[in-house]
Order: sequence, then C-alpha cells, then structure tokens
Amino acid sequence: MIASLRGRLLRKAADYVVVDAGGVGYKVFVTKPAQDRLGPLGEKVVFDIYTHVKEDAIQLYGFLDDTEQEAFEALISVNGVGPRMAMGVLAGIQARELAIAVCTDDIARLCLVPGIGKKKAERMIVDLKDRLMPLAQSHAEGDGEAGSTMDDLRSALANLGFKGIEIERAAALLREKVISGAGLESLLPEALKLLRG
Repeated sequence: MIASLRGRLLRKAADYVVVDAGGVGYKVFVTKPAQDRLGPLGEKVVFDIYTHVKEDAIQLYGFLDDTEQEAFEALISVNGVGPRMAMGVLAGIQARELAIAVCTDDIARLCLVPGIGKKKAERMIVDLKDRLMPLAQSHAEGDGEAGSTMDDLRSALANLGFKGIEIERAAALLREKVISGAGLESLLPEALKLLRG
C-alpha cells in the first residue's frame, strides 16, 4: 500500500494530477482546492496517499495535509459515500468546516455542498459526529475574529448569488489574508475578482 508520494508535478487535470516519481507517472486524485495550492508543472510535490483497491483498479487519492485526509477517511466510512464522492464533498467544503458543520448539526451548511441533500446530511451527522469531533475541537481556538470575518464573507457571497463550491474556493484562497486580520471591505472585492475573473 502506498502511504505517501514524493516527486515532480507532471500534469494537472480536472480532478487529478500526475506525479513523476523515479520515472514512473502516478495518477493521483486530488480536490480542486488542493490542486489550487500546488505550484507550476515541474515543481516537487509531496502527497499523503490513501490507496483504494478495487477489483479492476488501484486508485491513489492525494492530500496535502492530515486534516483533509482525516475528513476523507471519515467520509468514506459513511454508507453510500465512496472515494470519488468524498473528494467531491471536500471540494465543496474544507475539512475543518465539514467537521464543525457535522458536530453542530448544521444541516443547512452541509446542504450547500454539491451532491449533499437533506437526507445525506442527516446521515453524515449521525455517522460522523463522534469521529470528527476531535477535528472540530482542535480548530475551535482559531475561530475568534478570523472565523467571524470568514462567516461574513461567505454570507456576503451567498447573498450575491454564488454557490457553495464557489464560495468555498474563494474562502480557501483568501484564508491566509483572513487569518492575517484583513477585513470584509478588502476581502469581498478580492473574492469577487477571483470568482468572476
């Protein structure tokens, strides 16, 4: 079983990348937010890997941090959620926010994620609350003012008609600026530029 992969970024596609490791190209499925964090082709990359073995294929799912992989492995433990769907969920909501939404019974937030309806959100809350509680608690200290600003940004973008996956993409790209103390008045124009540009 492959647990991690280090190599050179050879190709980017819609939902996967190809990593050249020792002359062998490995196809690694990644979320769009994770792919956005990668550098240009040719740069070195390191992924934590979840190896999914099927009767007719071995698929590699790559993660840039433990939090995302932990959420992914929790998601695939839910009945009816496979690896591809789990990656789709994590493309629409960050791992930390998924954990918080599950642990606070926030069905409305979960339903903003493409592919998750009310019944699936309820099932996820029942199945994942205990498993994701440590992840939600480990990030609770970081909520404070930055969390409030991020909530305000999400709300503003939703009011402007953007969908959940678009909002999460902008939130991921602007996270560092939020943590650095940027206010909504400077973040909102940047978010609009990212989403419309």
